Amino acid sequence: MKNDLFKGLLAGVIGTVAMTAMMMVAGKLGMPTMEPPKMLATTMGVAVPIGFVMHFMIGIVFALMYVYLFRGMLSKISSAQVKGVVFGIIAFVFAQVGMFMMGMMFSSMPEPQGNKILMMLAGLMGHILFGVVVATVTSRTSKA
Repeated sequence: MKNDLFKGLLAGVIGTVAMTAMMMVAGKLGMPTMEPPKMLATTMGVAVPIGFVMHFMIGIVFALMYVYLFRGMLSKISSAQVKGVVFGIIAFVFAQVGMFMMGMMFSSMPEPQGNKILMMLAGLMGHILFGVVVATVTSRTSKA
């Protein structure tokens, strides 16, 4: 149990780093620029570093959801990477619902700029990367 908690925390941090790095590089590759920490900060009226903390907290919560809920639900899939792809898609759907809800609750939420289809595709790719990293990290067994 303690090992699962540690793996979930670690996977959340590593998965969020991977996803955030991909988002930073995406703009340089012609994809829409996405900055969830800045969007969270603007929406909540806080400094961008607080937005980063919030972004990482969300990533950790999602990773813990994977460890304690979705990993068991996906147990018929043998490949950690395929589990990660499925979980990434699930996380993307949750993120879209969350963004919609935030938009309804906070008038300060910035309107996304750019091609909406490319933004959705890039967001989906980022969440799939997050899911694959989380599933891979949490599937590793520790040497005792």
